[in-house]
Amino acid sequence: MAEGLNRIPPYEWPEGYRAAVVFSADVDVESPYQWANRGKTPQRLGELEQRRFSPRRGLARLVDLLAQFGARGSFYVPGAVMEAYPWIVPGLRAEGHEVGLHGVYHEAMQTLDNARFDEVMDRSLEIYAAQGGRMPVGFRSPSWELAPHQVARLKRPEIAYDSSLMGMDHPYRLDGLTEIPVYWPIDDAIFFRYFGGGRDTSPPTSPAALLEAWLWEFDAVTAMGGLFMITVHPWMSGRASRIEMLRQLFTHISTQDDVWWTTAAEVASWHNSRHRDGPFDMLLDPVRTDF
Repeated sequence: MAEGLNRIPPYEWPEGYRAAVVFSADVDVESPYQWANRGKTPQRLGELEQRRFSPRRGLARLVDLLAQFGARGSFYVPGAVMEAYPWIVPGLRAEGHEVGLHGVYHEAMQTLDNARFDEVMDRSLEIYAAQGGRMPVGFRSPSWELAPHQVARLKRPEIAYDSSLMGMDHPYRLDGLTEIPVYWPIDDAIFFRYFGGGRDTSPPTSPAALLEAWLWEFDAVTAMGGLFMITVHPWMSGRASRIEMLRQLFTHISTQDDVWWTTAAEVASWHNSRHRDGPFDMLLDPVRTDF
């Protein structure tokens, strides 16, 4: 047996659960389109209409599906979407779901300096506050990317956790910032995003094939005591066949009585109360690039 390996102890979940599941949705609508076309005259109506399927149909279908299983989700909404569709945040909260921050215009956060990053965070909170209700505790960076210097900017009183990175497959802390990790293979965007017009190299994945892959991921991750963080986008996974795929996935999940199906905020609360200053605290070590 190899010696000296960093064998971190198994993650402990509450109430005897062996693993956890979070259903999350990034309610981007047209905000990435706005960011990509800033300062320009948009020319692609096809993409815009695809994205607007989210508030018209997709989002409600996902919320109704969760209700059928008595489950709550974590929804991350850009500030521009909150303003354009002022019923989304109050509507999600009324259904018992968590709402977190997701930039204003789905910015490429890693390209922003500290002043601009703080401006985006403050503006997001301002827009959310204007719609009333309890303030959000979670943040998810658009496109799941941050610059190293931005970790410190997220350690602010309003934010209990970030959900943008994937340094572990269960909650951890990075330089004091609680991280509820994501994972690309359980994100619908890399399988379903398709705009046509020569921009895509392959057709979307079949829902049947993705269901098999996600069932495999769920069984494997939960067997190891990890967090199964599903991430979808309503304009993609709100389509009929994909709703049916999720229904079959949820049916399987719901049979696992020893798996905690909850929100990212509740996972963060558990981690912050139980696992502070322990083996799951990581340092943001610098990487050598001077060679």
